[in-house]
Amino acid sequence: MHLDDLLDSELALPSIPRAVAMVLSELDSPDPDLRAISQHINTDIGLTTRLLALANSAQYQLAYRIGSVSDALAVLGLNQVRALTTAAAMSGAFKNVPGLDMQQFWTYSLNVAKLSRKLARNAKANSAIAFTAGLVHASGELVMHVGMPEQMAWLNDRVGPLSLKRAKAEHQLLGYTYAEVGAGFAKHWKFPLAIVEAIEHQRAPFDNKVYEALAGVVHLSSWRARAQEAGYGDAQLTDSFPDEVALALGMDIDEVMQRDPIDWTSQQESAGML
Repeated sequence: MHLDDLLDSELALPSIPRAVAMVLSELDSPDPDLRAISQHINTDIGLTTRLLALANSAQYQLAYRIGSVSDALAVLGLNQVRALTTAAAMSGAFKNVPGLDMQQFWTYSLNVAKLSRKLARNAKANSAIAFTAGLVHASGELVMHVGMPEQMAWLNDRVGPLSLKRAKAEHQLLGYTYAEVGAGFAKHWKFPLAIVEAIEHQRAPFDNKVYEALAGVVHLSSWRARAQEAGYGDAQLTDSFPDEVALALGMDIDEVMQRDPIDWTSQQESAGML
């Protein structure tokens, strides 16, 4: 399927939920209204449920349980609410995706988000935006699996969806990858330009002399999380390390490895996305 046809497919590329559109619009305003944001979220029961589940997940390590959207806004801050709202909306829009283990997908995505947030500080990029970009960087896989399940099933039999070789295999088969599709998805849902560009350029963040620091952060984080999924040992990590991207960001393999999450995302944590 041609990229434009895929991105024009209403089945593969669902519309952004109205509540989420209203929340993101309010978050982008010069002076966001917390009451309005809370009211918009509360109009969507599924969104509210998933937002609270994520806010109470182990990654935030809060001393008490968050029981309302207003509590989430007060404790987590607007950037984290943006990330959680986006994640909750995506998990609702893509409930059953043929050919993907959704719990594995969200576990992986949360790992990339956590790593991106940590590496962003080294790259002097916005860590909250990096978290969101990492969380949704593989959204193109969801769109592709829904929009062309037979082609993705054929590819999955040869190269797994979270393999380090996946993007190359997709490009050989289709002429594009989950990165370009994900950027189209992000534009469709009116994500900030910084996130759209990070997703689009994540495979080759410094090609054509373009410096995309956030894309470089996502590239490194994705490499590390995919290597974790593959069970790479020290030698394989060293051999596959994207040193050119790391060098451009002023990092080496030791600095990247030191930013591993203390605890990789658990199944219980990612279950909040389902």
